[in-house]
Amino acid sequence: MTETQNGLVRLFHASLVWPLQLEPMAITGSEGRHWEIFESRTETHPWRRIDDEFMEDAGQFKERHYREFVSFLPYVQRFLYGEGRSRNSSRDDPPGNSPMHVFRRKDIARLRLTLRKGQAPIELNIVHLDLYFFHDLDIVQLNLEVRGNDLPLDTVRDILFRFGRAYPSGWEEGGEGLHNVYLAEWIGLDGQVVARSDAEKREKYLSYVCQHRSPCISEHWASLLRPMVLAHSDEEGDMRYRLIEYQRMPVMAFLAVDRPRTLSREDWVRLGLATMLHPNETLPINEPGVIEFEKRYCHDRFWTDCEAGPNTRFMCTGNAFTVVGDTAFPFFVDGERGVLAQFRHQYFIVFLIAHLHRASLLAFSEVLVDAVNDLDIRNDVSVRRFKRRIRANFETFLRFTHRYWFHELSERPHVQAMYRLCSNHLHNDALYDDVRDEIREMSHYLDSDSQRRQSNTVVRLTVITILGLIATVTTGYFGMNIIAFGEGSMLERGLHGLIATSVFIGLVLFAVAKSKRMSDFLEALSDERLTLRGKFRALWGVVGKTER
Repeated sequence: MTETQNGLVRLFHASLVWPLQLEPMAITGSEGRHWEIFESRTETHPWRRIDDEFMEDAGQFKERHYREFVSFLPYVQRFLYGEGRSRNSSRDDPPGNSPMHVFRRKDIARLRLTLRKGQAPIELNIVHLDLYFFHDLDIVQLNLEVRGNDLPLDTVRDILFRFGRAYPSGWEEGGEGLHNVYLAEWIGLDGQVVARSDAEKREKYLSYVCQHRSPCISEHWASLLRPMVLAHSDEEGDMRYRLIEYQRMPVMAFLAVDRPRTLSREDWVRLGLATMLHPNETLPINEPGVIEFEKRYCHDRFWTDCEAGPNTRFMCTGNAFTVVGDTAFPFFVDGERGVLAQFRHQYFIVFLIAHLHRASLLAFSEVLVDAVNDLDIRNDVSVRRFKRRIRANFETFLRFTHRYWFHELSERPHVQAMYRLCSNHLHNDALYDDVRDEIREMSHYLDSDSQRRQSNTVVRLTVITILGLIATVTTGYFGMNIIAFGEGSMLERGLHGLIATSVFIGLVLFAVAKSKRMSDFLEALSDERLTLRGKFRALWGVVGKTER
């Protein structure tokens, strides 16, 4: 074990970015506006909307906010921050028009973690606890940022591996949850425990999955998200969510260590793959991800491996984004202009957008699957509902493409490189192509079905027109009125008109009902190869009990 392994992580920041899928609300006019419903329930929960996140920190627009803003291209700026105030608006009016809506709660001050049974608890300070809603998307992202000082490096690796799990993946023989922290507790401003994890309640998770075929999340996460409740939960709530992917939440980590150059290759691999490698597991040296670790997951633009520095390494696996640097370099730990400020602002935005893309695409695909599973082609109501859902999903996907889908976020090479690295590991481009093709296939199906129905209607109208043409030509030859009904009394003419109208209506309805068979007869009649007997057989099929 190296000296650095036995040393300390002088400054540790970790941010969880957890995407969840919101179920569409049944309230009229609220589709795609979950944040409005959420804001209307402020008397029942501690979340408060942030009109201007830049001014939330001590009411000042600081240089780190400016650097964050100018790091992105204009269309990304409009997505993140809106259009700003117009010329005629008051200085007190908040800037708006951003499709992103942020809520924050400030009643939780610390997170107390007991990583393993019998170990002393560790306390981390809560920096931010936010919810991000997005216009037109049934997606919400939870962001939790924590901070710690002077933590052992192996403890940090254990935190990255165990923390940020929505539910236990199993249980140890002693009853504690497998791979998750032994106990997690939210500590309020008054020092009291607000909520704690319950991974040891095995029967709760077993019965939930058995009953709902859906996982149940740990109580300490459920308490954060209220008044939103789990989709299959028995709790009352207007807003319901479901998990999109595996229970492991995407995480960002910032580590300031002493002499990072003394870290061995195994140390780097374990830090970069901390969310995937068990701390007690022997390093799988034959794993492709381990063999090609530097090539696949590292971006060493700012790693020189010399005394002069810089010695900052960026590592990204898609679900984990890790930055490690030297605590002796003031620029690395500078929270206003340095790498720490970039990590908490520019790189956080990069990570947030990459996972927003993936979560949204998976949600689009889930809607398509639900629509197909709900389709019963024998039920007209089900067919109409299916068409409405597919068309609405298609329209939302178009808005997503033009509003949220970016290939380039920044002209700064390193910011853009980290976005591409993260997006590539999440396979966002391939997922976008798959979802686009699925929606296109559904759209083609609806178009072909509409064309088929229109063709059937045209066939029926053509048959009726031919019958009407016969009647029109016949009556025209005899001067329109074969029988002079106009010479009788008013009562007789009215009675004749009523009878004639009823007869004609009956003939038209009969023609519509038999239009398919009549169409077959007309097709047979025009077939020169068909014998006269075959044509009479087709005529008999019009009024017969069975179709040809």
